[in-house]
Amino acid sequence: MQRRDFIKHGGIAGVLAASSAPAFAQSAPEIKWRLTSSFPKSLDTIYGAAEQMAKRVAEATDNKFQIHVFAAGEIVPGLQVLDAVQNGTVEMGHTVSYYYFGKDPAFAFDAAVPFGLSPRQMNAWMTEGNGTKLTREFFAKYNVLNFPLGNTGAQMGGWYRKEIKTVADLKGLKMRIGGFAGAVMAKLGVIPQQIAGGDIYASLEKGTIDAAEWVGPYDDEKLGFNKVAKYYYYPGWWEGGPQVSGYVSQKAWGSLPKNYQAILQAAMAEAHTDMTSKYDARNPTALKRLVATGTQLRPFSKAVLDACYQAALEVYEETGAKNPMFKRMYEDMVKFRDEETLWFSVADRFFDDYMAKVKRGGAK
Repeated sequence: MQRRDFIKHGGIAGVLAASSAPAFAQSAPEIKWRLTSSFPKSLDTIYGAAEQMAKRVAEATDNKFQIHVFAAGEIVPGLQVLDAVQNGTVEMGHTVSYYYFGKDPAFAFDAAVPFGLSPRQMNAWMTEGNGTKLTREFFAKYNVLNFPLGNTGAQMGGWYRKEIKTVADLKGLKMRIGGFAGAVMAKLGVIPQQIAGGDIYASLEKGTIDAAEWVGPYDDEKLGFNKVAKYYYYPGWWEGGPQVSGYVSQKAWGSLPKNYQAILQAAMAEAHTDMTSKYDARNPTALKRLVATGTQLRPFSKAVLDACYQAALEVYEETGAKNPMFKRMYEDMVKFRDEETLWFSVADRFFDDYMAKVKRGGAK
């Protein structure tokens, strides 16, 4: 079932209404799955989306279909979720697909790519564009079905021990930044490090790395990055609208009754939307707290952004020349992005700019 068809036919409201029924069908099978996450339990937003999804599935099936969620490291390390689902160690995973850029750069299109899509644009590409079609075709060779299961919204550019005033300041910087963004930053002299979320603080504290990016104010404050790095930069140009994904083993999915498939898909869609709402509601107050306790908020300069953009174009071209599937996804995404950007620059941008001026007292 395509996600767009499910939503158009009122699937979320209709299927989850089963949770209010007095009892699920007596003939419904009892099924127990395990889900392994890439995230620590301390992050109630990004880790919590999988828990919320599992809770809704249980409610809608009168506890006959239970999905037990395990944090990073409890079954497998946080960056091995794909392998665990592919190999049948678990039935489900909750992760960000660009973590597996090293296996194949095309994984990044299921999450975020540098100077790519905003959250709404990503949703539109996945549901109304070719995003689901292309990524499902790609994931098929890993025996995995991918589903949107969260979006953090545009992320921050990370925490740095020193100011980044020029492109030269990036040279030699050891930074926790993975996947595609790491390949782009490497062109500017950065030494990228792929480190799971729960291990970033220790690496920063010990000086193993000089900088790190994660998500945004709410999660970054929870992980304590402000205690070990002073400068907080924005935007995270590599993650304008990063999608978090639910991975389901094709074999496990095929074994589910159709109504369980529909319930699971509805619960993932609900948790997907809810994650963005949580971040949008919690990031503003977290950012205020960080600044009030000494965090130095800084925008990347235009010169730095321009250099990163040009480096990204080089990586796109180099990677596409060697990887036909990557090239197909990239060309489709760019075509979609350019149309979306044209529209968003008309109404949304001017509305947002005006409201920001009002907030600053610049409009009467």
